[in-house]
Amino acid sequence: MPEALTAGLEDFGATVVAWQLRHGRHTLPWQNTRDPYRVWLSEIMLQQTQVATVLGYYDRFLARWPRVVDLAAATLDEVLAQWAGLGYYSRARNLHACARAVAEQHGGEFPRMAAGLQALPGIGRSTAAAIAAFCFGERVAILDGNVKRVLGRVLAFDGDLASSAAEKRLWAHATELLPARDTDRYTQGLMDLGSSICTARVPDCLRCPVQPMCRAQRAGEPTRWPVKTKKLKRGRRENWWLWVERQGRVLLQQRPPTGVWAGLWTLPMFDDEASAHAALPGARLEALPRIEHALTHFDWVLHTLRAEAPGAAPELPPGGTWVAREQLRDYALPAPLKKLMQGG
Repeated sequence: MPEALTAGLEDFGATVVAWQLRHGRHTLPWQNTRDPYRVWLSEIMLQQTQVATVLGYYDRFLARWPRVVDLAAATLDEVLAQWAGLGYYSRARNLHACARAVAEQHGGEFPRMAAGLQALPGIGRSTAAAIAAFCFGERVAILDGNVKRVLGRVLAFDGDLASSAAEKRLWAHATELLPARDTDRYTQGLMDLGSSICTARVPDCLRCPVQPMCRAQRAGEPTRWPVKTKKLKRGRRENWWLWVERQGRVLLQQRPPTGVWAGLWTLPMFDDEASAHAALPGARLEALPRIEHALTHFDWVLHTLRAEAPGAAPELPPGGTWVAREQLRDYALPAPLKKLMQGG
C-alpha cells in the first residue's frame, strides 16, 4: 500500500472526532446505546434508506420485539408485514435469519468482534465493523456509501470502486486512517460528514472540518470522486394485477421465495391483460389507473383490473388465499399495493 496516499493526514481522525462532538448527530434513537441489537437493527434499516424514513419503522419494531430473542421467535410473515413499505425486502429476510442465528447459536448474545458478527446472515463487513465499534469499542474501519465518498475525496482515490481490487485498497487506507482511540465517535463522525456535508452532488466544502486536508477540494472538483464507472442498465417490466373481492374478502397470492418482493403478498399477477381476463371468465373487469413503480434495476408498470367474483368462488391460484379486508394489515403487502388498496 503506497504510504504517500495517507501522508499528511495524521490529524484526520482527531479532526473528525472533534467535529462530531460539536456538530454531529447525537439524538437519534439508536445512538447513546451499546446494545448491539438496537445498533444492528438501525444499521440494517439504514442501508439504502434515509433516516427520516427509518425512524417510524425502528420504533415499531422495538415496540413489538424489544429483544433479539423476541424477533427470533416471530414468524417471517410477521416480520415482513412490519417491514412492508421499507423496501429491499431481502434485508427483512436476513434480519429474521440473523435474529434466529443469534438466539440459537449464540444464546441470544451478539458476538463481540467484527469477525464473528460478519459470520451472521445479512451482516457484511462494514455493518459488522459499525456494530463492533459502537457497542464493543473495537478499533476497526467501516466503509459504507457515505464513508467511501468522504475518504474517496479526502484521498482523491482514483481506484474504480466498481472493482473489488480497488475497494480492497480503499479498505486498507480506511484502516490506516483510524485514530488510536474514540473509534466509535470517529465512525459516527464519518457517517455524519457523508450525510450532511460531503454529499454526493453538492458537497458543502466551506463547512467541512477536513477541507484543508481534502485533495479533491484542492483539485477544485470534489464530485469527481469517488470513482465508480459501472452503471446499471435499467430495464422495464409490465404486469397486470387482478383485484378480486368476494363477500368482503380479497384474493391474495404469496410471491415466490426468491426474486422481487420475495415472500410478500400481492394480488394475483399476470404477464398480459388477456391472461388476467381468462383467470376470471364472465366477470366485468374495471381498469384502474396504472402504477409506475421504480426499483433499483428496472421500472415496473403495474396495471390493475378489479372485479367482484361472480357466482361461486374462483379456484385459488398456487399460494393464494382469501383475506378479510380488516385483516390486510397483518399481511406483508408491497408499498404500491398497500397504497392502491387503501385508496380503494
